[in-house]
Amino acid sequence: MSGGDRASAATPGRAPCGMCGSAEEGVIKFTAEHRIERLDPRRYRALADELAGWRQVMCLCQMVGQDPSRYGGAGFGNLSARVGPPASGLGRRAMLISGTQTGGLDRVGLDDFCVVERYEVRENRVTSAGLIRPSSESMTHGAIYDLGPHIRAVLHAHAPTIWRRAAELAIPTTRPEVPYGTPEMALEMARLRRETPLYERQILAMAGHEDGIIAFGNSVANAGRVLLSYLARSLAPADRAL
Repeated sequence: MSGGDRASAATPGRAPCGMCGSAEEGVIKFTAEHRIERLDPRRYRALADELAGWRQVMCLCQMVGQDPSRYGGAGFGNLSARVGPPASGLGRRAMLISGTQTGGLDRVGLDDFCVVERYEVRENRVTSAGLIRPSSESMTHGAIYDLGPHIRAVLHAHAPTIWRRAAELAIPTTRPEVPYGTPEMALEMARLRRETPLYERQILAMAGHEDGIIAFGNSVANAGRVLLSYLARSLAPADRAL
């Protein structure tokens, strides 16, 4: 739930990021080595605008936002897209990602995104740049990108109807005991890749993260189509959802 992230006091050169969750609100999950700098609009604005457009779609579907009646009022949902060549190595598949504490914004622009340049699962650390610090869910986005070089976008939604019908819709699902935004979750992504049709379905449910759904694809539009397709299926009558 990126919009509800609360960063702790930063040490020099580092800005720890919080990870929100129903029982772990504000608990530190990773350290971000973050440079405060404006992103080059010539390089990133077009992609930020595309992400912002799909974020508006997700907002209209109540899959991104901030609502006093949901999750204790914390913001929820975030999205990212790869920047750079597909052949980048594991842990170095740089992404443009929505920043921390942006879930409650009506609209976002380039300054509400940052670039995560590296993510180190073993050390539980990301390296990033931008005017805003990265979503605390960046580590899981990175784990999705590490599944395959042609994955170029990740949309993290909070979609109760999809989440509740995940088994019925045959959506690969993480184990409920695995915390979101942690190195353990990165390993869980790899497990789902090995043991389920995750790569083909392009969607997963987070059993331990209330209403948490992740869709991904080879473009932002492709990931968006996957997400909306499953939303429509989840809203169908129970005997017709499949």
